[in-house]
Amino acid sequence: MQGRHGRGTTSRRRLLKTAVLGTGAAALSGLAYTAQATRPPATATDTDPVRPLAFTHPGMLHTQADFDRMSDRVAAGTNPWLSGWNRLTANGRSSAGWAQRPTATIIRGGDGQNYPQLYNDVHAAYQNALRWKITGDPAHGDKARDILNAWSGTLTTVTGNADRFLASGLYGYQFANAAEIMRGYGGFDLGRFQSMLMDVFYPLCDSFLVNHNDACITNYWANWDLCNMAAIMSFGILNDDQALFDRAVDYFHNGEGNGSLPHAVPHLHGELAQWQESGRDQGHTIMGIGLMGTICEMAWNQGVDLYGADNNRFLKASEYVARYNLGHDVPFTPYHWGTGQNCAPQQHTVISSAGRGQVRPVWERVYHHYAGRRGLATPNLDAIARANSPEGGGGDYGTTSGGFDELGFGTLAYVR
Repeated sequence: MQGRHGRGTTSRRRLLKTAVLGTGAAALSGLAYTAQATRPPATATDTDPVRPLAFTHPGMLHTQADFDRMSDRVAAGTNPWLSGWNRLTANGRSSAGWAQRPTATIIRGGDGQNYPQLYNDVHAAYQNALRWKITGDPAHGDKARDILNAWSGTLTTVTGNADRFLASGLYGYQFANAAEIMRGYGGFDLGRFQSMLMDVFYPLCDSFLVNHNDACITNYWANWDLCNMAAIMSFGILNDDQALFDRAVDYFHNGEGNGSLPHAVPHLHGELAQWQESGRDQGHTIMGIGLMGTICEMAWNQGVDLYGADNNRFLKASEYVARYNLGHDVPFTPYHWGTGQNCAPQQHTVISSAGRGQVRPVWERVYHHYAGRRGLATPNLDAIARANSPEGGGGDYGTTSGGFDELGFGTLAYVR
């Protein structure tokens, strides 16, 4: 992803509240946004609808119940879980012989880029952790542990141009998910890994959500906010830090940037809802569905329902993006935003066909929440999840960074 950025003052970030604006993201098609953050029915006894009673571990993208289901179905040779497992084991990053390449400085954007060695190792750690958790094979547990320990003992800096904020968010939340699976594993230095996330990744995540690289508040696309929101939420869970978790939940509802739900999904069209990047291209739009789904799933597993916020607004957006990428027409409201330091006005007047039909492993998680857990009508999610099943993971969708934006393996992990 490329962002338009430049230096400016914090006050400039707020210009879109009074300029560019009548039909921009903040207008929300004239419909009021209502935050809803209620516990799933199974944990509805808490009187506080937002804060969990205590953190559940493992409790990011997967719970112990999820791992038990995966293990049982794979051992029984039952599809579609077995087909999802076969995609995992066919991926070279899931090999216990993977050779990690930690380094002190990771650069994303600008001269000297070396960040592919980070995202390849992050996905190798996650994939080996999955294989260990499902089968108990210590070779994969040891490999996941060794990758995580190697990086926490080596990495000191994530830098580059504005794209460094993508690295902090994407690889921060992915790293934290791998570490959450390995919590308590013999020889895994959880404390050192927690410190690495908070010392190296968190300052960038925090800076971006507060200052947006000193740009106009709408300058950066939704995905930039979303990946850093996901990282902060995951750090909160991994570190049992309630304030970090609550911060991510609050930003989901109330954040000024494009990653908050009312800005990421700016226009409602009945049972469909337009995604913020729909006029840009479909690859980044689908990426956004994956990132918001990641945030919603991690929150759900900690007893907070973001999936259901504002009358299932995210479901409507997912149906919209799925429908268009299945080849059907969808309505489109012109989208207006501001760029650069002074919120120079821009607009999308039609939906973009660029990247239409691109395959990314984001659909199973969203579909099986709304259709499986909630029993809601999801015709387009149903169709696109089936069309893309079984889902693979990092390394199965190309060698460039876009193929590593999502941890994947949704058929194995999320089918219920």
